[in-house]
Amino acid sequence: MSVKIMYYVHGTTTDNEKHVSSGWKNVELSQKGIEQSFALKEKVPMDKIDIVFCSDLKRAVVSANNIFGGIKEIVEDSRIRECNYGDLDGKDTSLVKYEEHIQVPFPNGESLKDVEKRISEFLNYLKDNYDGKTVALVAHKAPQLAIEVLTQNKTWDEAIETDWRKTKAWQPGWEYEIK
Repeated sequence: MSVKIMYYVHGTTTDNEKHVSSGWKNVELSQKGIEQSFALKEKVPMDKIDIVFCSDLKRAVVSANNIFGGIKEIVEDSRIRECNYGDLDGKDTSLVKYEEHIQVPFPNGESLKDVEKRISEFLNYLKDNYDGKTVALVAHKAPQLAIEVLTQNKTWDEAIETDWRKTKAWQPGWEYEIK
């Protein structure tokens, strides 16, 4: 058996619009982000999803509730938080260089390998508890890249280089499978 994952990213935030990297900061969705999450609701195959997990950061919680609230059970989980950029939380996005922090933590924060460890533990939890189910996740960039590394046999460099944010290839959801 396996667990199927439907991955959704949170809507645009006020920090996104200011070109600021939020990291572990709790920031609001912008008006655009609110509209995005309600629009996404119309594209989600609700009948195929058994449960929803979201990051415990406000932007993911609000997005998850806008998409799935009143329809599916939503569980907040800190393991699928964004990367902790440490001293760079709240700083200009040009300063947050993933390529330089695969192994080396951001100053007073995490490395991408730290995020990978959190996500690996979370995926093992899903496999142990939701085998045969379809789980929706509402989270962030680094957790999605970690899932790409863990389920698609990509290196971190490959995941970063082919990230939809870089290639401008957004879609209404990504599908992964844990075997």
